[in-house]
Amino acid sequence: MTHAVRPLSPRLSLRLAGAVAALAVAAVPTATLLAQDRAASFTVVETGRGYDRLQDAVNAIGGASGTIAIAPGRYEQCAVQEAGQISYLATEPGSVVFDGVTCEGKAALVLRGRSAEVAGLVFENMRVPDYNGAGIRLEQGNLTVAQSWFRDSQQGILTHDDPTGQLVIDRSTFTRLGTCEGSGGCAHSIYTGEYGHVRITRSRFEEGRGGHYVKARAIRVDIASSSFDDAHGRGTNYMIDLPGGASGQISNNWFVQGQDKENYAAFIAVAAEGRQHDSSALSVVGNDARFATGVDRNSIFVADWSGDMRGVGENRLDRRLTGYEVIR
Repeated sequence: MTHAVRPLSPRLSLRLAGAVAALAVAAVPTATLLAQDRAASFTVVETGRGYDRLQDAVNAIGGASGTIAIAPGRYEQCAVQEAGQISYLATEPGSVVFDGVTCEGKAALVLRGRSAEVAGLVFENMRVPDYNGAGIRLEQGNLTVAQSWFRDSQQGILTHDDPTGQLVIDRSTFTRLGTCEGSGGCAHSIYTGEYGHVRITRSRFEEGRGGHYVKARAIRVDIASSSFDDAHGRGTNYMIDLPGGASGQISNNWFVQGQDKENYAAFIAVAAEGRQHDSSALSVVGNDARFATGVDRNSIFVADWSGDMRGVGENRLDRRLTGYEVIR
């Protein structure tokens, strides 16, 4: 049995469709780029100007709107976006790798402009002294991520607080992320602050290395048609943690809990750190949850510290899973 996923707002739908469409060859004027600057790694599509440094291309757009087409390659570079609205697009999805270099001790891309789109990029080996090294650090504004890969880093995506902001992630993969080595707490595959809306669709989380796969303090959280494969995780915690509660839906996802857990008490946790948002409109339905082969234990599918939810919908659960429990 499948359940409908709540549709995106028209504005978000257009932004996400634009980012995904940009992955197609036709969306980036490849012939124009080749004719104008064959040697450039980073080309501002609107002007045709090419740059060897990503930061120079970002600075060239400044507070305006623009698109940076990125040629295939492995880049030991990073950039900070201070303003404007910028799209970062791989000319060949999956062929652009940002490897191990962070700006401001934070991330490969530090974003605090009006908005950004990221499509077709790979971020790997991001590590910093405070254990928060990420592919993307979103400090304010909207962000759409499509068909991108985050792996072998302390975090994939980390955000600050922006109650008016929206984070949309589609068709992306998060592998071997997270750590609890730092003295300030754990890092996670995705960790968002008090954002207005976080939406994750058609994405994969796997082989976590500590912390949670998704930890979101957002007011509204929608996670749909994604997979959480913890079979080869190490020292992981919850699959989804909504520490202050949230509205939204968790629907049509696939969950497998592995053996090596720091905390196996629940798959999904709601308001474990206090009731900051009303969770009465949070729907959990149409999901499939089980244990990895050889794992013999009991657990809770949704553990609710808020008491707002009053249960969950129809889900396909392993017989050793309690579907819903209010934690006092």
